Amino acid sequence: MMLFQFSQRSETVLNEIDDDLARVLRRALQLGVMDFAAIDGARDEAQQADLVRRGFSQTLDSKHVVKIEGQKARAVDVLPYPTKVNGRSAWQDRDRLCRLAGVIQAAAAIEDVSIRWGGDWDGDGNNLDSTFDDLYHYEMLT
Repeated sequence: MMLFQFSQRSETVLNEIDDDLARVLRRALQLGVMDFAAIDGARDEAQQADLVRRGFSQTLDSKHVVKIEGQKARAVDVLPYPTKVNGRSAWQDRDRLCRLAGVIQAAAAIEDVSIRWGGDWDGDGNNLDSTFDDLYHYEMLT
């Protein structure tokens, strides 16, 4: 089993998100199945509006958005590491993103934390029936 550890940038993101969600990501990394980075946590309303305008998000009511100072984001975006494998960017590597989702969902089950993955919005186990794939996105359900 490989031992992975989060970078300082990932640690900064983990400090911006809900403690239970951060615990899930830490557990997922400890499982040693694959390395990944936390790349985006808390956003303000202007950042979220820009992502909607550019087509990277479909809602202004994202769980990434923190409206009250001191509050933590209830969503996080992650990418498999390394970010390029055989010349293919992790952003477009559906296979690795789906494998990572399985690891993170297993960690959530171990930690007894209810999350939703942006590759299976309805939670039916079918990641091909969504109209909007956000394969890097995880959010708290409760």
